[in-house]
Amino acid sequence: MSVDISLIIVGGGPAGLFCALQAASENIDVLVLEKKRSCGNKLLISGSGQCNITHDGEIQQFLLHYGDNGSFLKPSLMNFGNQDLISFFNERGVPLEIEPGGKVFPISHKASDILDFLIHDCQKYGVRIKNSSPVTDVTYTDGRFQVTTDEDIVTSNYLVIATGGETYPATGSTGDGFTFASRLGHTVTETGSALTGIQVKDYRFSDLSGISFADLNITLFRDGKKIKTHIGDILFTHSGLSGPGILDFSRYIRPGDTLKVSFTPGIDTREMNEKLIKRISESGSKQLRTVLNGFRLPERVVRRLLELANVDPDLTGPHLTKKDRTNLVDLITACPFEVSKLGGHEEAMATRGGVNLSEVNPKTMESRIISGLFFVGEVLDIDGDTGGYNLQAAFSTAKLAGQRIHVLSEDEKH
Repeated sequence: MSVDISLIIVGGGPAGLFCALQAASENIDVLVLEKKRSCGNKLLISGSGQCNITHDGEIQQFLLHYGDNGSFLKPSLMNFGNQDLISFFNERGVPLEIEPGGKVFPISHKASDILDFLIHDCQKYGVRIKNSSPVTDVTYTDGRFQVTTDEDIVTSNYLVIATGGETYPATGSTGDGFTFASRLGHTVTETGSALTGIQVKDYRFSDLSGISFADLNITLFRDGKKIKTHIGDILFTHSGLSGPGILDFSRYIRPGDTLKVSFTPGIDTREMNEKLIKRISESGSKQLRTVLNGFRLPERVVRRLLELANVDPDLTGPHLTKKDRTNLVDLITACPFEVSKLGGHEEAMATRGGVNLSEVNPKTMESRIISGLFFVGEVLDIDGDTGGYNLQAAFSTAKLAGQRIHVLSEDEKH
């Protein structure tokens, strides 16, 4: 069956639904095509089902939480920022609360409350949501988009790709949008897992799983060259490293890379060596592990580092050789972890890479290649840190696209 409509949105996640809501509230006829039996499957598991929808604080600071691509989001975040999003839901009977640390959740801590509101309001404004409708093809001919599903061929003036990335594929995020973008002439930057832990080759900390550290210095090396540095919280797991510091840094990490972790934040190798010499000289005949405990390192970690340095944990400080001290200091300030693999699509919370940002107008989310084509949310080459940054980007880009479509639609009328 052939259907004609003003706006087609492919993808019924938060970006797609919010864009539909913005457009429909301006009297634009909207159809949302969702491949799964219901919308918002990934939204429902966000924040462990509690929906960390955004983050509190100055909106300018948000730009620092999207890797190297934060500047692209400046127009959309300035147009509809975190406080705007909080007000939007508070004013519509879905109250949000700011938790210590700045994360923002529905007071109910139920992602379903956010999803239910989006669906309900879309329906209130006449949005047609068609579930179980996977899109099989997208074309553009003579100024019109043609979208093919198993049952219909739908044509429209405007098309929004809001399919998400390719992580958590069971929720419907299987990279379809990247395929559609390519068919429509766009380039897609290399995609992979982001917001994920890493597995480590020859990992020696499995039995210390669960131990965490705050604000450690992490340095990324590739082929022996220093690539990037980062500061964040780290968690030992059974097979490698996780925690916010690793999750946020994972967008840059590749298998075969080496991470060097300093367990003494703010103290470099030279300073650590000097401090250790001083403390040994002041400690008399105390055992080395006791001296190291003074650096606020967990005792089990101290023992493991001594073991890796081939130093007897019962050794007294004055008996530590210069060579062993050098090896030990290197492990404390730059402990190497060789990455064997990153978490796969089934466990990574976000996708790095996506539709090339140089081909999208950041002020409208409209394609620079095809007029009337828009990309919103995670299908773009944007991935945010943990803490609500990805959902904020989804809502902000969707808002901007909806506004632009309204302007274009009004221009058509005149």
